[in-house]
Amino acid sequence: MIKPKGRLIIIGGCVDKGSFTSGPEENTPQNLKFFEKGILKRMITESLNGDHSKIEIITTASSIPKEVGEEYIDAFKQLGITDAQVLDIRTREEANDPANIERLRKADIVMFTGGDQLRLTSIFGGTQFHHLLLERYENEHFVISGTSAGAAASSNNMIYQGSSTEALLKGEVKITGGLGFINNVIIDTHFVRRGRIGRLMYACASNPINLGIGLGEDTGLLIKDGHSMEAIGSGLVILVDGTHMRHTNITDVQMGEPVSIENLAVNVLSFGDKFDLKTKTMNFHDIIKTAEAE
Repeated sequence: MIKPKGRLIIIGGCVDKGSFTSGPEENTPQNLKFFEKGILKRMITESLNGDHSKIEIITTASSIPKEVGEEYIDAFKQLGITDAQVLDIRTREEANDPANIERLRKADIVMFTGGDQLRLTSIFGGTQFHHLLLERYENEHFVISGTSAGAAASSNNMIYQGSSTEALLKGEVKITGGLGFINNVIIDTHFVRRGRIGRLMYACASNPINLGIGLGEDTGLLIKDGHSMEAIGSGLVILVDGTHMRHTNITDVQMGEPVSIENLAVNVLSFGDKFDLKTKTMNFHDIIKTAEAE
């Protein structure tokens, strides 16, 4: 992919159901708490039109699109946004509908909500909607954001299934193609609370070209130019780098057997820290200088 002109914001989620659910989200009204308001605000400031941005909230991944969409509209209203709408596409036919394509063409920000990332890839992959998303992201000052499933589906490779406790058994973590807004990474969400470090270790061992990105709740990465990453939100971003991995037995063991991995590197980012995907270098946020500047 050429150096994109757009911004990509991926968020670890905050709804206590998250990705990889297969049934209705229980206790939805109680669980829909949008702790990432700081991240939503950053989304707006990164948009070319700021507070006057037109936002399309894509609830395709969710099994409760109406409830989720209304919560996000309310959250954006609290931040002064008056033009946020729900675009709930349920079929590939709808993803090719000229009316939906036109709405995408007029949007400043598109946000994919949580749910099941396979819904996103199976419904959008290869459609006119998907092609226009990629075209606008590459060529315009356009913001694409995703939380939970929406974040997991953002990369070219995507984890769609896998137990946290048994992740380092061969074959437990399932990977497929994502929507491809960013290459050479693989993203996992609700990362700290659900103990998903093993899933990223396995994913990176199976293909070390991919940088593993683990996003905690109310935590995200703002990605510019396709490689410049900045941690935003209140939690942690865990990066797993397999570039210098010396050995793994992943090809030698049988399905279901434990996997050994030697020399994976782990970096931890918090608010304001930056990481360059090209150079694999990290820059710490200077809290003292920031406080003095304020």
